[in-house]
Amino acid sequence: MIKLIRRILVVILVLYVALFGLTKAIRYPEPIAVIKLGLAPASKTPDLMPAHIIKATTAAIWKSGSEEMPANVNFDGKTITFDQFISATSTNAFLVIRDGAITFEKYYNGMGATTRLPSYSVAKTMTSLMIGKLIDEGKLKESDTFVSFLPQFKAGTSFDKVTIKDLLDMKGGIGVSDNYPTGPSGWGVAIAQMYASTDVDWFLSHNRKMTEEPGTFAEYRSVDTQLLGMIIKKVTGQSLVDFYSKNIWQVAGAANDATWNVDRIGGTEKAFCCFNATARDYARIGSEIINPKSKIISPTWLARISKPVVTLDYGWGYSAQVWHPYPGINLMLGLHGQFVWMDSAHKTVIVKLSDVPTSADGMSAKVAPVLKAISEQN
Repeated sequence: MIKLIRRILVVILVLYVALFGLTKAIRYPEPIAVIKLGLAPASKTPDLMPAHIIKATTAAIWKSGSEEMPANVNFDGKTITFDQFISATSTNAFLVIRDGAITFEKYYNGMGATTRLPSYSVAKTMTSLMIGKLIDEGKLKESDTFVSFLPQFKAGTSFDKVTIKDLLDMKGGIGVSDNYPTGPSGWGVAIAQMYASTDVDWFLSHNRKMTEEPGTFAEYRSVDTQLLGMIIKKVTGQSLVDFYSKNIWQVAGAANDATWNVDRIGGTEKAFCCFNATARDYARIGSEIINPKSKIISPTWLARISKPVVTLDYGWGYSAQVWHPYPGINLMLGLHGQFVWMDSAHKTVIVKLSDVPTSADGMSAKVAPVLKAISEQN
């Protein structure tokens, strides 16, 4: 029996060493870290990857109000209670802001007002805000190509023609699909490798194959946003967190430090995902975007992000890293049920942060009508 146990342990050790070597070769975290990341609920992932800090300074003061949520909502073709909706969509935080005042705020599953929660692809809109500022300042043009700023990535293919405009509107054509299976098999695909990568530059250098000519076909691909983040870093000479902190976070009056996960400390922010903050501070950014006197977005860039130019998942409009599920609605949307709903006509922002499992991520189109109804209620 002892010999058998010894042999099993040796086999396990050999397998681990082999996996460790493989993960190092493809710039992945070590195997146990990958397994933890793959199995963790969305709300626990920020602390499983390295991160840079987005510094807050003086917080803006929220006005306060009060309203009741509807007793019942229509969700997935059924009438259920609001509390049932909250439970069915694995909600951790739900906030409603009307004309700059918090009128409803509730947390679930042990979360609270100071809990830093992930937002996944909400980060894409945060990246767009920085691109817009650089365009406003004349440091970028939408017609600029990615490789004009980072020539080391030239591929001698149509990759070299990909423009900022293509990337903003998910028309880059780069063959890194966001579609991947759930479970362990999903970790072998390119998007998962980019998410877990310990060296984003290395990942990109090995994933420049084109699926379509740039500008010809719209498909939601996170790699497009990652390229935008790399442009920001190159043009500003700063990390994304430093530029974002000074130009967006602090200007908006965010109350708490946020974080942005990176490939490694001192490395590159994962611009397509991995932005982590409190629910109130997400609401602060959303409220600033729909504020006619916004300090973080110009009228020109607001018009750019607010007019849908392509149609993507669910038949929703999309432009410059912002979703448009209905006319007049701007939406920051993230994997696992993260919403920052912006309704300028009703001066309303709704923040919903969740732990929806990957297998149920088609839920967004069912949640949107509920948020619309709440946004439009008197």
